[in-house]
Amino acid sequence: MRTLHVVALPHTTTSKEFLPCAYTQKVLNFCAMMQQQGWNVNHYGTEGSEVCCPDFPIITPTTQRMLLGETDWRRTFFNIKWDASLPIWRYHNSRAVKVVKALSNPGDFLCLIAGTCQQPIAQALPHLVPVEWGIGYAGVFSRFRVFESYAWMHSVVSPLGGGAYQANGNFYDTVIPNSFPAEDFSAGEGKGGYALFVGRLIQRKGLHVAIEACQRAGILLKVAGQGGEMKDGELHFDNMKVKADGVEYLGTVDVNQRNALMGGAIATFVPTLYIEPFGGVAVESQLCGTPVITTDWGAFTETVEDGVTGFRCHTLGEFVWALRKAGTLDREYIRSRALRKYTLSSVAPLYDRYFQRLEDLKGAGWYTIKETSEV
Repeated sequence: MRTLHVVALPHTTTSKEFLPCAYTQKVLNFCAMMQQQGWNVNHYGTEGSEVCCPDFPIITPTTQRMLLGETDWRRTFFNIKWDASLPIWRYHNSRAVKVVKALSNPGDFLCLIAGTCQQPIAQALPHLVPVEWGIGYAGVFSRFRVFESYAWMHSVVSPLGGGAYQANGNFYDTVIPNSFPAEDFSAGEGKGGYALFVGRLIQRKGLHVAIEACQRAGILLKVAGQGGEMKDGELHFDNMKVKADGVEYLGTVDVNQRNALMGGAIATFVPTLYIEPFGGVAVESQLCGTPVITTDWGAFTETVEDGVTGFRCHTLGEFVWALRKAGTLDREYIRSRALRKYTLSSVAPLYDRYFQRLEDLKGAGWYTIKETSEV
């Protein structure tokens, strides 16, 4: 079985501490899943990473600070730009090339999580098979691509193929949802008397929609995430300021705090305005049994059963109505569905199947006839 060489991100350490970076958590969980499935997995990231597989550091926290500057990521967004020409990427990529080259064999899989920002690694290691295994971004380059949702796959593939009428599919594209450790989430009763918003405090995440809906419904909204500041009765975020009547800003939270907040919430708002590639908060909330209130596009059309595990809304009136109706939904069913679909143990076999499909390229490839129903 070929080795999976998993290159992490240059601005974080692969651990649960860096919870606000969804892609860092994807790397952490991916390594665990593939190790569980019996694959040989090597991780290449920041010194001090907490992964369950062989770890080969390619950058130190000191070098990170030197290249990125001193920032408090718990208060502000991570200081990373997605441009392969920047010093942080050049350094990280060159170190990855050197270390992976020494530890790899021809035909091994090069697992990349940052698209064209990590493309130079693939170009420098042509003896490896580059796989973009967790695409929630737009800058793709590989023939072998795993998208977070069908909505996002179609959004990315269509313009690459010349538009909706011209684009063709790719047989080695697939969709595998994000995964989450079941032990990080427990069933909550939703008796805290508040609604919840967790995520980056930017306009396009729709925080202002959640705030107005809760104010209209007369329900407290607790807000957790990077990028906000309470000042003079207003919540300041992303060049906006919103009257914070009925809003409690908590800043960045850790795994245990998130679990408690989600478990106690009546509902979690995820009213993203853009086409959401996945929107992990919606699934995290459901893993606690808490309904979600979202917009009606992007990955939410796949992760949220409208009227069953939450509500997908179009107008402010619908958001207010959904908040008032959230308590009627079956929290036990919401949690059981999420556990069945989105935990590491549920998603790991999907990744195993995909990489087994790529293993077939050593033989008949696309023409391989399977002898079992597990295809």
